[in-house]
Amino acid sequence: MSYGVAAALQAAVYQHLAGDAALAALVGTGVYDAVPPGDKPPTYVVLGEEQVRDRSDATGDGAEHRLVVSVVSEAAGFAAAKAAAAAVSDALVDATLTLTRGTLVGIGFQKAVAKRIEDGTRRQIDLTFRARVEG
Repeated sequence: MSYGVAAALQAAVYQHLAGDAALAALVGTGVYDAVPPGDKPPTYVVLGEEQVRDRSDATGDGAEHRLVVSVVSEAAGFAAAKAAAAAVSDALVDATLTLTRGTLVGIGFQKAVAKRIEDGTRRQIDLTFRARVEG
């Protein structure tokens, strides 16, 4: 097993989300690998934590990546955050991503956690996806 595919997977996920028209209709250009300082859109998406496990077998090297993609919104209620989270999920589930290193075998939804943050003034939904890679 190698962690070597991790950066390529992250870049492909970012590019895929940043280029998704349905998501852009909800968050504009607010898709980030790291949240920039200063003004941000009222609802935005940021790539988050990752856990990786070896899934090599007799046919070759492989890994399972558990990726978190967060939607953060300052809109009242959860409706805006949930709409953006649904767009993220629609974009990533079973997506065909081209990696600069390794190969994506598949990506699917695992779970979501919705919560209030910053004294209840913002909403955050953390979506976890499982990606299986080879190479």
